[in-house]
Amino acid sequence: MAKSNYVPLFETKQVIGRIFFRCIAASIFLGICFIVMYRVMFFPVGGKAERWTWIGLFLSELWFCLYWFFTTVSRWNSVYRLPYIDRLSQRFGKELPGIDIFVCTADPLMEPPSIVVNTVLSVMAYDYPPEKLSIYLSDDGGSDLTFYAMLEAANFSKTWLPFCKKLKVEPTSPEAYFRTASEPVNAEWLSVKVACTHLFLRGRAVIEVITPDSKFWYFLLSWLRRTFWHV
Repeated sequence: MAKSNYVPLFETKQVIGRIFFRCIAASIFLGICFIVMYRVMFFPVGGKAERWTWIGLFLSELWFCLYWFFTTVSRWNSVYRLPYIDRLSQRFGKELPGIDIFVCTADPLMEPPSIVVNTVLSVMAYDYPPEKLSIYLSDDGGSDLTFYAMLEAANFSKTWLPFCKKLKVEPTSPEAYFRTASEPVNAEWLSVKVACTHLFLRGRAVIEVITPDSKFWYFLLSWLRRTFWHV
């Protein structure tokens, strides 16, 4: 027996235009019947080459008809499901599983630290129990830029995460949010935006210093420090 406090996690709705799609499918099926009747009734009786050509065309048409039949059946009663993400915690409560999220990067010039920081802050702000959410950054390039960018992001997260939870921010990427959000008359909102702007402006300024001509020497020095000096 269902519980009285049961809440569905999604709602199923029918796709608009199903009747129109079924009418088109019925007309195509009628055309297929006429083609099959034509192939059977007017089968060539003379000439071996003509017969095999006719059979080959007929088998090809049957194959495409079979393909059309299966694709049409799968779309005959199309529906879409509207999820209610906010009900997930209400439904399962403390039974939610732990989640590990890996963010991978390699080249700080091809993948600027600002993009990595936005990604990490975005997943950190997920509406999920924080004690069951672990985020890992895998930097294959071992870049100092990415390392120091993540230190700045860690400091900014102390402001960004409570801000997201309080205002239910969407999207949770700082740059994407402030690019699309309208500015409310709110001192806290403005202070968070100023902190975010300064954070990413500093990151872009460092990247612009490293020109393509100095890219080789930058990675060479980084590799030497990690290999010989272990810093």
